[in-house]
Amino acid sequence: MGSHLFAALSRRTLDDARHEVEVYGREIPEYRFVEDDGRLRAEALEYAVWLRRRTLELAPEGTPLTPEDLDHIASMGASRARTGMSAASRRRVLGLHTNLMLREIQEASGPENTDELMRLMVWFTAQGTRGIDAYTRGHAAEQKRRLPFAARVGALARALLADDALAPGLARAVGMSLAASYEVVVVHVPGRPALAAAGREGIVESLLAHHRVPMAWPRAEELVALIPADQDRAPGTARPVHARSARDRALAFLRDAGQAVALPCAVGASTGRVRALTDAYARARRISLAAPLQPVPRRLHTLADVFVELAVAEDREIDTWLSGIAQSLARGPELLVTLERYYAHDMHRRNTAAALNIHPRTLDYRLQRVRQLTDVDPGSARGVRILTAVVARASSGAWTT
Repeated sequence: MGSHLFAALSRRTLDDARHEVEVYGREIPEYRFVEDDGRLRAEALEYAVWLRRRTLELAPEGTPLTPEDLDHIASMGASRARTGMSAASRRRVLGLHTNLMLREIQEASGPENTDELMRLMVWFTAQGTRGIDAYTRGHAAEQKRRLPFAARVGALARALLADDALAPGLARAVGMSLAASYEVVVVHVPGRPALAAAGREGIVESLLAHHRVPMAWPRAEELVALIPADQDRAPGTARPVHARSARDRALAFLRDAGQAVALPCAVGASTGRVRALTDAYARARRISLAAPLQPVPRRLHTLADVFVELAVAEDREIDTWLSGIAQSLARGPELLVTLERYYAHDMHRRNTAAALNIHPRTLDYRLQRVRQLTDVDPGSARGVRILTAVVARASSGAWTT
């Protein structure tokens, strides 16, 4: 077509391809095989050259990638999986490739290339997405033959939590359909030493047998599950009679997770839409760190449950003051536990005493002891404001780490 832009890109094809391979080797530890294996380096360079030449052949007329092209791209994804490249490194490769190609186009274009530039960008946007899907498909298919199912589900969960565009391909690879939105459930398992990696993998494998939802351990002390949310039903559509709500499914997961972990846990939950789950995950994490530890987790805590504790945790002066009150209450007997039950039963004396298995007069003595130690009446409005915050922060384990 006599385009100066396409001619300029054609002249730089080999140099640009070499630069791309060098960037991968420098930026991605799992790609450093290119420095040690001549055959794999030659393969990577040949592919980088091919992809650029194929772009220059098809983009001028807006011709899409053929099925054969997509199969070749998928084969490269599979080849990288055979070298041991993880899903995280694959995402990094695809992100770098996109940025490098865009930079090459920008550097080669000038004011006189506006029409050619627009055609190329339109082609690159549409066909780049198809190419990424093909590469992901090939990589995931090869990983399926090499990685345990739980590991592949973990990769999907991490992609969703990172708002990664590759999540749909990973979901297809593990036979899961993506929902439009999810309840992000974070199970915080504090304690030292943390659960061993083998133990965490075994827990996920066990849970996946009954709960086929994305889940992973992004951190050693944190199990995360994504439960499809109820708002995924069409507007005006009632839930089937025997179908469970997202909250019911989340609680069922939580019960099984608690039994599998067999350690005190704190649970936070927040709902978000796909491609906007990073914020929901961050919120659920913060909630889990402020929520009370439960020997057997039975409740999902949301922002409405711990908003006071979250605000307190971010103000060191207030947190230190409340911690001092907790230290006074530790002089006992069992005053923090008593206050926790007292407020859990809406300050009803007889119900609180029954829950503690003590006489109501013993409860009265303990509440009087609280007043003596803190100069705060547990039954007053001031006492409720102060002491519920103390109980919540103490029960979260915040002052023992």
